[in-house]
Amino acid sequence: MAGVSQTVISVVPDDEGKEKFKNSSHVAFYRRQMQGPNLQHRALLDTMVLTEKGARFELLEPDTQTRLLLSVSPCKNDSVRILIDELQPVKARYRVPDVVTGEPQCERLRVETRTQDSVTLSWCSGRHQVRVWHFPFRVEILCEDEAMVTFNPEGKLWFETLRDPPSSTSHELQEDPPSLLWKETFRNFVDIKANGPSSVGADVRLHGFSHVFGLPEHADGLQLRDTRDGEPYRLYNLDVFAYDVYSRRGLYGSVPLVVAHKPDRTLGVFWLNASETFVNVHYGPTDPQGDQSPPAKRRQMPPHTDVHWLSESGVIDCVVLLGPGPQQLFSQYAQLTGYQALPPLFALGYHQCRWNYRNEADVKAVDAGFDRHDIPYDVIWLDIEHTDGKRYFTWDPVLFPDPAGLQRHLEKKKRKLVVINDPHIKADPDWSLYREARDGGHFVRNREGQLYQGSCWPGESCYLDFSSPATRAWYSRCFSLDKYKGSTPSLFVWNDMNEPSVFDGPEQTMPKDAVHYGGWEHRELHNLYGFYQHMATVEGLVTRSGGSERPFVLSRSFFAGSQRLGAIWTGDNVASWEYLKISIPMLLSLSVAGVVFCGADVGGFIKDPDPELLVRWYQAAALQPFFRGHSANVTKRREPWLFGEEVTAAIRAVIQQRYCLLPYWYTLFHQAHTSGLPPLRPLWAEFPREQSTFAVDDQYMIGGALLACPVTEAGLQEAKVLLPGSGEIWYDVHSAKAYEGGKTLSLPVTLDTVFPPCRSLCSSVAARWSAGRQEAAPVRPISSSCRSPSPWR
Repeated sequence: MAGVSQTVISVVPDDEGKEKFKNSSHVAFYRRQMQGPNLQHRALLDTMVLTEKGARFELLEPDTQTRLLLSVSPCKNDSVRILIDELQPVKARYRVPDVVTGEPQCERLRVETRTQDSVTLSWCSGRHQVRVWHFPFRVEILCEDEAMVTFNPEGKLWFETLRDPPSSTSHELQEDPPSLLWKETFRNFVDIKANGPSSVGADVRLHGFSHVFGLPEHADGLQLRDTRDGEPYRLYNLDVFAYDVYSRRGLYGSVPLVVAHKPDRTLGVFWLNASETFVNVHYGPTDPQGDQSPPAKRRQMPPHTDVHWLSESGVIDCVVLLGPGPQQLFSQYAQLTGYQALPPLFALGYHQCRWNYRNEADVKAVDAGFDRHDIPYDVIWLDIEHTDGKRYFTWDPVLFPDPAGLQRHLEKKKRKLVVINDPHIKADPDWSLYREARDGGHFVRNREGQLYQGSCWPGESCYLDFSSPATRAWYSRCFSLDKYKGSTPSLFVWNDMNEPSVFDGPEQTMPKDAVHYGGWEHRELHNLYGFYQHMATVEGLVTRSGGSERPFVLSRSFFAGSQRLGAIWTGDNVASWEYLKISIPMLLSLSVAGVVFCGADVGGFIKDPDPELLVRWYQAAALQPFFRGHSANVTKRREPWLFGEEVTAAIRAVIQQRYCLLPYWYTLFHQAHTSGLPPLRPLWAEFPREQSTFAVDDQYMIGGALLACPVTEAGLQEAKVLLPGSGEIWYDVHSAKAYEGGKTLSLPVTLDTVFPPCRSLCSSVAARWSAGRQEAAPVRPISSSCRSPSPWR
């Protein structure tokens, strides 16, 4: 929920003609790297040392005399880690903690060949090799002597070393205009850089690939676009209300993972950096002006994709996942950053939410409405208005005088309540929780060392420093039943506004020069902030149950590894057909990048959907992992029975069908929890050799059995459905009619049309679905507290 009533968040220029959100031209480190000198790094091959974790080399850039340390580490799960840091830094650089789940098991390297120009290393069976070139410096990863990936192919390695601050008379601070190396201004915000320029960057070439995916979160297509025609992809978590569609601007979360696919291989590149990051994607071969080679020869050049990463700070920590297939790739990434948390069964049912249900009577009336209209649901949600003056962990004493009684009322029907809990704490010295956080040193500070204050829902607020283990532990204890008055074991949590959102901050977020635990500037770990709140909340609910029950926590902001914690959603979308349509590739991008428990607000958070759009959105969302209807306080009420019997019947049918498929969804989430396979899969993940599927992002697989093709256009009378897999047999789950794969069907569309054809390997699912339609009355919510049957991951 972004600032609707108090502040309007938009990427259109404000009254002064200035944009609230940056593009790449506003960012000094991006300009420096793109316009800077062509550096000539050399690998000093005679400095090579073979260790139990791989090999180390020194790198030298002669013009600047910059010396770096390169580590190359092959791992047992067919991945290769490339790490570059300063050889002798004046102070330690930030390395992202807590995302990689454990120290990877490394393979010992051996020298295969050595020349003056390069050294070739292999490990294990020798099928894979790493070749390090002296000059120009680059690292090749080979499979059976064929290059798959080249690191630094175009010499874009960039590494600004830390230095001591200049004196007040230094030339760097006396320049006119002032140097951007130590101070940068955006609108009226001044960013003072304590460590000066510290950006890093590198390019990676993926040989033979012309389809790459990933890099959530962006409101864009599944396949990443070539960025030469516009902006790079930005990874910088921001509260963007009613975001533009088909845009590369950063949204609420960031996963710096690119997945490349071709018929005979899938591989990934993971860039472990939590600072502001830009990514340029260039598909090749290009046809530059002046190329005099014959056209026939140019056409024979093999395809490749260049991915250029540029980050504001930190180190270069790049992991190449070698596949070779989609399933192996998903497993390798899960082994690196963690497996999807297995959700409690109720979390896979339908959730009903609004900003805000007014009071206890309103909640009970909505709950009764679902029973009266025979529509199953499992969870009802409360937004910020349930609190006492926007103080989290409290209840409005007039509107919600008996919250525990309300939860018990719902629990009698095995239903749950979710409440919102944001990271900002109202700066109220009369509030005991604020005093406890202040006195315990749990707030972020500004660059002068005072408590950082910014504006959010309560007004002036302080922000919890979740990067501190002590703060996370304190926050987790706040969820105990004796401390969180009015809570019961059936209360679960929603973390919102945790990018973090600061209404009066630069780009509506925290200034980069704010200071966190350990003295680290906010710029180093910005994209981790929501991840850490999510972690602390999950640990609080686990502790509350004594470890006996799995938690449910939804977070708006996320990073790589957030899949270990729970669910996310795509934020403040709009009730329009284009937002319904873009939600599908957005969720597929998240799924490819490991964050598989994801969904979009049904019907759109802002504005009012017409009945057809609302029905189509329910039909689409019932076939997606996280299934929640949500709307803003400025919209009309939209409980499913408020639009006439035809609409109610259509929505009832798809929600009942969702419940018929809960055993299937639960099985898919167990697979994700144990093998890393996403429940939502691009067609190419199931049909990796069929190139006709590679660019499809309006259809997808649910597991290996169901093909979903949601209707996302108004007034559609006929839909085209691609049935992949020559030799496959597909069944219409409503009629059981069989179709041969490898074809595109044209099928008639009515308001209650849903397209989930079923593969022949899973006819039982089709039977369950059909039974749900023909015998709707007995269908009830399948709900359970779902005590944990397996160890935590």
